[in-house]
Amino acid sequence: MDNSGGNQANVQASLAGRYATALFDLAREAKAIDAVEASLAKVQKALSESSEFASLTTNASISRDAAKKVVAAIAKTLKLDALTAKTLGVLADNRRLAETASVARAFASLASAHRGEITAEVTSAHALSAAQMKALSAKLKERVGRDVAISAKIDPAILGGLTVKIGSTLIDNSIKTRLNTLANAMKG
Repeated sequence: MDNSGGNQANVQASLAGRYATALFDLAREAKAIDAVEASLAKVQKALSESSEFASLTTNASISRDAAKKVVAAIAKTLKLDALTAKTLGVLADNRRLAETASVARAFASLASAHRGEITAEVTSAHALSAAQMKALSAKLKERVGRDVAISAKIDPAILGGLTVKIGSTLIDNSIKTRLNTLANAMKG
């Protein structure tokens, strides 16, 4: 069963999804899907590693011009492709920089669907190594029967283990959930 059309409809429904869809259409026309996806991955990494960049995206007191200048400098520093840099400029101009991470995730979903993959949202307490990502992708492919692209997030609150969301299916193997289950079992 191909669920890529359903995923595309879900992506397009959100504000970030509309930006991601427009960017995806431009990237497809320019044959630059991989370049844009790589640039957006750099942006997501920068957002998670730089509190200054993350706060820029949510600070409403920064003027549009200042935000555009900072975004242009970041794009140059990260060596982003032209389409991604322009999209960040549009987000800054429209005061939608807070949507940056969501646009990146939505774009990744669209790119995965375009390649015939499905996307798994994986949350871990710590960053996964390349080898762990590859092994996880292979295990998920066995389970779902299709290539699986992984969209990784880090959430120290889960303490350890992983949560994996594919479509509407959630596999929660986090230590936090195990401890909560054990606590509930002991209560009663």
